[in-house]
Amino acid sequence: YRRLHSRETRLSKFNQTEIKAMLGSYTKVLFVRDPFHRLIATFLQGMGISQSFSSFVQEVLDSGMRNGSVAWKPLVSLCQPCLIQYDYVVMFGFLGQELGHLLRRAGLPAGSLLPELTDSQVQWTYRWLSEQMFSELSAQQKQQLSHFYHWDLAAFPFSSSFLSD
Repeated sequence: YRRLHSRETRLSKFNQTEIKAMLGSYTKVLFVRDPFHRLIATFLQGMGISQSFSSFVQEVLDSGMRNGSVAWKPLVSLCQPCLIQYDYVVMFGFLGQELGHLLRRAGLPAGSLLPELTDSQVQWTYRWLSEQMFSELSAQQKQQLSHFYHWDLAAFPFSSSFLSD
């Protein structure tokens, strides 16, 4: 296809035939992260530095889907997992286990390319942060967040997410 290797990066700029050809010729990997952890990371990276976590969450909820940042929009709306058949879905917190396998499947030398990953420390830290941040939210905010990320929680196995309670 003439535009198969064009500089354009958004799939929406291509027609259905070109999209199908491109998606069929690549190994598609989707990296997913608990939506509540994504909110915490965004908050800690400075997007909510001058406010409380509760105020930041309220800002996210008020912005909704249309005006929301890519940093906190639901993954389902960003990655279209119902339309794109991903070859691999890698969960944040299991990168050390999954990336080596993925690199070997791609024919790459896994050992030399991987950084040192300490998944158990990451999981423990986010569990602790989640407990602290979740306790700052009102019951209504908790319910609204669960509703906002409903499709992410249904599409991916975030069984230990505070939002799935």
